Order: sequence, then structure tokens, then C-alpha cells
Amino acid sequence: MNTQPIGIFDSGIGGTSIFKEIHALLPNENSIYLADSKHAPYGNKSKQDIIELSAKNTEYLLSKNCKLIVVACNTATTNAVSHLRSKYNVPFIGIEPAIKPAALNTETKAVGILATKGTLSSELFHKTTDLYSNDINVIEQIGEGIVPLVEEGKATSNEMKALLTDYLKPMIDANIDYLVLGCTHYPYVMPLLLELLPKHVKIIDSGLAVAKQTKAVLEQNQLLNKTAKTPENAFYINTNITVLKDIVGANFKVEYLDF
Repeated sequence: MNTQPIGIFDSGIGGTSIFKEIHALLPNENSIYLADSKHAPYGNKSKQDIIELSAKNTEYLLSKNCKLIVVACNTATTNAVSHLRSKYNVPFIGIEPAIKPAALNTETKAVGILATKGTLSSELFHKTTDLYSNDINVIEQIGEGIVPLVEEGKATSNEMKALLTDYLKPMIDANIDYLVLGCTHYPYVMPLLLELLPKHVKIIDSGLAVAKQTKAVLEQNQLLNKTAKTPENAFYINTNITVLKDIVGANFKVEYLDF
């Protein structure tokens, strides 16, 4: 079972930012990545729709004998991961905005969170925020429009820059010193964030933490792949493959899959 693949799914190509961290930390692991771009973004869907899409993705990955599933989507994690864990007998790794390190380390007592509507309105997000942000000004911003532009390969376009300028202004005015990225698509707009934010603002995403948790759970379940064979990492998308191919590079197999 150790050589079976890790399954990863997202509402599109954003979760490749998580794949890259996992692959860097666990280079021996085989993996299958599902980009459900046809239904992106998940962030403006109902909780029931998000659960159903997440279950559909999970069942495809389980049909390919995945030994562990990474829900590489903040919206799917905050709305569906508890359902997935109760229904399927496989370890799940979720991802949620890294509010805790920002709240514990802020000196200005102001933290910005850029996320989807589905994440910001979820019960899990509110529980975590309430736990760590008692005396902190948390400026929440729905990143409306960011995911579709990333999916179209326009992560650093003028259109994206205009959106981010609007979204970041209230945070800058509030003197944030941490910006938490609450969507796996958002690391792809990092060049613009670094350009638009004051230099003292630190940007946090959850990629490395998710990779470390994936490794820990594989170790706990004695599922680490210790063979020396070259791993197979396959990527599937249910829309045009061009942007996904550009993001993951020529070394990986990218195919269209109708799911």
C-alpha cells in the first residue's frame, strides 16, 4: 500500500501550490491531482454543493487506490472535510487559513485575511478566528474574481492588479502586519501582493504546513513510500489543460478528464 498514490483535489489549479510543497518534502511519493476547474470557484457555492463536489472528487481518487487524500482547497476543507472523514475510510489532510500564526505574532494587532466567501462564512473558519483573535483587528476580504483570473492564466494581469489594489486598501489603512492567504489559488498572485503591500507586511499561506502534516500522517499510518523508483505524478483537469500545463511544467503528465 505504501507505493499507492497520494490523492489531491482542488476547485481548479490553485491546489498545485500545495502539490509543489508536498512534492518538495516527499519526493518519493506518487500522486494524482484533480483540478475541478469546471466548477470553480467553490467559494460562492452552497455548503451542500461543496460537499457533493468534494465527495465526487474523493470517490474518483479512491477508485485510483489513493492511500491518503489532501483537500487542497480552503472552501472544501472548511465546508466538507468533516463529512468526508465520517464517510470514507482513508486519512484526509485539510487546509484552512493560517490565522493562528498571524494572530500570535502580529505587533500592530491588525491582521488581513483574503479568502473566498465560502471559507469566510464557514463555521470552521469562525471557530478558529474566534479562538485566536480576541484582541486583534481582523480585516476580512472576499477575493471575488481572483480565482477565475488565475484559472485563465491572468495571475499578474492589470485586471488582477486593480482587484487586489481595491481589496488591500482597507487592510493597509488598518496597518496590518500580516496577510493570511485563505485560498490555494492566491499564492499565484504573490508577485502583485509583494508589489502592492508595504514592505513590513508578512504574507502567510498554508502550503508548507499542509506538506508537513501530510508527511506526519503518512508516518503515523506507516504509509511512506520508501522505494527508490521514480514517482509518477499525474494531473487531470476537466477544462482546457493549457494553464495547468504552464503551472506544473513539462516534467509532469497533464491530461483532460471529464469528471
